[in-house]
Amino acid sequence: MLDYFRKQKSEMAMLSPTDMALAARSASRGLQALSSADRAAVMHRVADALVANEAEILSENLLDIAESEKNNVDSALLNRLKLKDGKIAQLAQGVRSLADMEEPIGRCLRHTQVADGLVLKQVTSPLGVLLIIFESRPDALPQICSLAIRSGNGLLLKGGKEAMRSNVILHRIITEALAPAVNPGLIGLVTSREGIDGLLKLNHVIDLVIPRGSNQLVEYIQANTRIPVMGHADGVCHVYIDEKCDMEKAVKIAVDSKVDYPAACNALETLLVHKSLQNDGRLDRILTALKDAGVELFGGVNSATALGLPPCVNPKHEYGILACTVEVVDTLEAAIDHVHKYGSSHTECIVTEEQDTAEKWLSGVDSACVLHNASTRFADGFRFGLGAEVGISTGRIHARGPVGVDGLLTTRWIMRGNGHTVEKDTAVTYLHKSLPLESTAEEAKKAKDKTSRTCKIDKGGFKCAIQ
Repeated sequence: MLDYFRKQKSEMAMLSPTDMALAARSASRGLQALSSADRAAVMHRVADALVANEAEILSENLLDIAESEKNNVDSALLNRLKLKDGKIAQLAQGVRSLADMEEPIGRCLRHTQVADGLVLKQVTSPLGVLLIIFESRPDALPQICSLAIRSGNGLLLKGGKEAMRSNVILHRIITEALAPAVNPGLIGLVTSREGIDGLLKLNHVIDLVIPRGSNQLVEYIQANTRIPVMGHADGVCHVYIDEKCDMEKAVKIAVDSKVDYPAACNALETLLVHKSLQNDGRLDRILTALKDAGVELFGGVNSATALGLPPCVNPKHEYGILACTVEVVDTLEAAIDHVHKYGSSHTECIVTEEQDTAEKWLSGVDSACVLHNASTRFADGFRFGLGAEVGISTGRIHARGPVGVDGLLTTRWIMRGNGHTVEKDTAVTYLHKSLPLESTAEEAKKAKDKTSRTCKIDKGGFKCAIQ
């Protein structure tokens, strides 16, 4: 059976992107037909395969890194390319966490008795086929694949050329782990020289495109496709240090938000500080801690001269390296205004011991993720308990913030009647009565019972018709 799937996988590699997308849709329908337990078992096999093949994955990743260094790849991209120690184990943990979550497909959101004997349900269902375009982030591939498997979606992946070896080995390991339950065509990896433009024209076979990379990449995709786009172009995140802050917390949060992973989209880019900290010397302590951590500091439009710092490129600048802007503000309201004027609606944190001030920040800042006394680096699907994320969305349609399984689902309506007709609304008396939602477990049991009733042995062997 494994040889059969490897043969299919080899044939898949020769398909055009259009045929890959069609194959992914077909395979996703087979995936959705599996039980929740069977889909979870597939994911556990994927996690085990990642761990078992860690040495091979890291070896290929080192070759990518060496090639990128030889080609003088930008340091921020190079940092995202590296699979650091413990990363494979963390990725596997995320896959297992997703596998063990409550069943997301077919979850009842609305249950209505429309009329006597006529019942309607709104249930969750997969979006269809996702196109993910990502740069220099091979760790994104297992996360995206696991989210697609759990949510029942097909995938078309286009990674950056600098991560080619890493992506190919990860894709091979994951798709081989799908067998024998799931067709490997579920996940297509585009490795041809065909440009992004060609993929963006596949609106007839792709339902959603999610870009993960530079703001230039995201903006280009948003401007050049008819496929709906979910994601964010910029990650200009702020930490505001209030006058009533705890200095130990302020220093730790500011440093961690910038230094933990400078290239991440949720890393600190602008430090906002209440003027009282500048007046009493507390700001110097924070700036010293950042400098000691290797952070290069730039002054904001209103503060560069007073702080003796070189001026920032612009207030909306996303550094992606060990550098950030420092701006002094007079009030909380001024800090909020600054975030709304120059931020990217991604992630903003306030450090304060004054609860009323914190609540004003949490309710007043209009961003996807808003935090109190916590590093901006927490704005992440894995850290939020989503298992993994396909990306972070700063848009306001469909999904916002870290996008996990729920962000890859839509809904559909299922109605059950008994010969009901409309006849210009004269043949039915509408009740529109809300009924209790049925739990996923109850739905799964009913589906299992129904399936078992329709399976039988006939002359041609075992036959099962799933209704």
